[in-house]
Amino acid sequence: MSARRPYRSDVSDARWALIEPVFTAWWARRTGPGTAARVHDPQEIVNAILYVNRTGIPWEYLPHDFPPYKTVYDYYAKWEADGTTEQVHDLLRDRTRRAHGRSTQPSAAVVDVQSVKTSTNVAETSQGIDAGKKIKGRKRHLITDTLGLVLAVLVTAASVHDATGGKLLLDDLAAAHPSATKVWADGGYQSSIFNHSAGLGIDVEVVQRPRTKGFESLPKRWVIERTFGWLMQHRRLARDYEALPQRSRAMIHWAMANKMSRQLTGESAPTWRIETDIPPSTA
Repeated sequence: MSARRPYRSDVSDARWALIEPVFTAWWARRTGPGTAARVHDPQEIVNAILYVNRTGIPWEYLPHDFPPYKTVYDYYAKWEADGTTEQVHDLLRDRTRRAHGRSTQPSAAVVDVQSVKTSTNVAETSQGIDAGKKIKGRKRHLITDTLGLVLAVLVTAASVHDATGGKLLLDDLAAAHPSATKVWADGGYQSSIFNHSAGLGIDVEVVQRPRTKGFESLPKRWVIERTFGWLMQHRRLARDYEALPQRSRAMIHWAMANKMSRQLTGESAPTWRIETDIPPSTA
């Protein structure tokens, strides 16, 4: 890494050691003119991606002590398209599960959806209106394990029904994690998802919201609500700024990779709260 002053979003050497083999293997597979020499340190490319992910700035506003923003975005797009980003995410998820004494293959999961507003650079054809929540934008359909780690993610227009996205997620879950046979969901999913899940050998159970007023943690489902909270700590995900839904999906993978790598190395995640020492009043 360069001798520049570090940013709080940088990956430490310990965190980089967890994912460095993925990028070493990626570089070794590159062929063709101009691919032999590495002009930029891949750790610095990852640092730049996480800087955007954590702070929410546009790519072209990257500080000048990072590699050029067009270069950083080019790697971001390449790693999303060829599956490298997802490979990094899945590697860290498997390590995190093992660190908690779990098998890498989960037996149960939780499904939910989050509607978020989009920015002005997102095409009308890539967004819609969530009639229930009165939000124009996109939906993030997620399935997590019982630790809140992402097993499958799909980004659609907000007009896509929860059950439609849920069916696609269950297909992905069954293909990648055939050991998962139990999924908890909320009451917003239609009966069609139950018929679909039965054909996949997955039992979907609805966890109903309590009728009492006020906040109450829902059994099983609270873990995915916490996951959405983890994502919203990354300002690039506070709104959907990505022109392409697959790039938005990659931002979710990078946010979770940031969260899991910090957990694995025992590093705390910085918050946006400003801690100040206010002297007691002498009045």
